[in-house]
Amino acid sequence: MKTKKQDYSHLSSKQPIGIFDSGVGGLTVAREIKRLLPNEDLIYFGDTKHLPYGEKSREAIIEYSTKITNFLLQQNCKAIVIACNTATANALNEVMESVAGKVPVIDVINPVAEKVSYEIHNNVGVIATKATVNSGLYKKSIRKHNKWIKVDELATPLLVPAIEEGFKNHPITHAIIYNYLSNSKLKNIETLILGCTHYPLLIDEIKQYYGNRVRVIDSPNIVANQLKIILDKYNLLNDQNPKPNYHFYLSDLTKNFEKISKKFFGKTIDLELKVL
Repeated sequence: MKTKKQDYSHLSSKQPIGIFDSGVGGLTVAREIKRLLPNEDLIYFGDTKHLPYGEKSREAIIEYSTKITNFLLQQNCKAIVIACNTATANALNEVMESVAGKVPVIDVINPVAEKVSYEIHNNVGVIATKATVNSGLYKKSIRKHNKWIKVDELATPLLVPAIEEGFKNHPITHAIIYNYLSNSKLKNIETLILGCTHYPLLIDEIKQYYGNRVRVIDSPNIVANQLKIILDKYNLLNDQNPKPNYHFYLSDLTKNFEKISKKFFGKTIDLELKVL
């Protein structure tokens, strides 16, 4: 059976890229996209009203994700980046159905799983939300490409609330990280995948715990590179936009989001409340 060839000839390179997450975590992906693709306009939706997604039912995650996807399509986005592992693990198929082939969709799990599969990794650990771990998508995706890799997944639900509350470089997060990473499930890993886009905000603290014993995967960089490859393939890269626009929509305005978004994108960003 032949797969249908994608046709994005109706899209323009001048259209913005749409990115969404439950909160501040997806900003780690957006920051990498900004760095790698400095001429692109970005529209970001942070569903801060409903975070953390990792504690929600699959049905709720699908509802939130498809509503946001449709909103980003209404904003004329040329690509959708699901910058949320929980949304990817639970709603990727439904998001793809909503998009109906109109624009490319890039998720945060499959590009990472594929890259890890083809490099030298034997024992891989994944820390993520409960909903992502329960889906088993990381293990399935990695072992689809390389069945010899051992994958151990651990739910780490306290990290997202700690990050959203601004507890970075704080005794609270140090204690949570130590408690989780010392779990016997992660005892023999050589590589750790941060299976939530919030977690790179704690990457220095996680690396400090391991020293040089474990390689920590930089997922946002991998996802941004995948986006660049896809946009380039379909001639959708914007290379003539010296003053890109970054617009952020939030379902609930929070001080921590404002602080981190301004740190990543500068003081002149547009921050707008939008309840879907």
